[in-house]
Amino acid sequence: MWCERCKQRPATVHVTKIVNNHKTESHLCATCAQESGIDPGKELGFLFEPNFSFHNLLASLLEHEFGPESAFSPYQAAIEKCSSCGLTFTDFRNIGLLGCGDCYQAFGRSLGPLFQRIHGHVNHTGKVPKRTGGKVRIKKEIEDLRRRLQEAIRREAYEEAAQIRDEIRAKEEKLNKE
Repeated sequence: MWCERCKQRPATVHVTKIVNNHKTESHLCATCAQESGIDPGKELGFLFEPNFSFHNLLASLLEHEFGPESAFSPYQAAIEKCSSCGLTFTDFRNIGLLGCGDCYQAFGRSLGPLFQRIHGHVNHTGKVPKRTGGKVRIKKEIEDLRRRLQEAIRREAYEEAAQIRDEIRAKEEKLNKE
């Protein structure tokens, strides 16, 4: 196979790029590869575009969620900031990192849809280690059922509350047996 560029020397450098399910291949000689910015003596491994970063990935998710401008007006995005670290929402969009734990409160209404999109839910559910024998999982289920019980009582849905109460008792008995 001859070099696609000069068509005078054998192709010794083969580069395959796949972008959006579109595959392009280049077959170059060492000289043409070097002129193209590819070092033929170095193993290429995985190449990313020079402007690829996880911050850019997060920023693109934010842009998709809120549009090219933020959900706020540009003026409000610049003045809305965290009271602890001073980070503005615009700064967060540019760097892709929150400044401190209080930023979650400051930007909560804008972060909610982003977390929903990335994780599928807004609340942290955590993971349960398998070696605990399921006790932690059962305790978590009981905690969730108690929360549902309080909500049912608040809505005055007493039949539903009674069913939830019975579920809690059954899980507590199961927990005590283990």
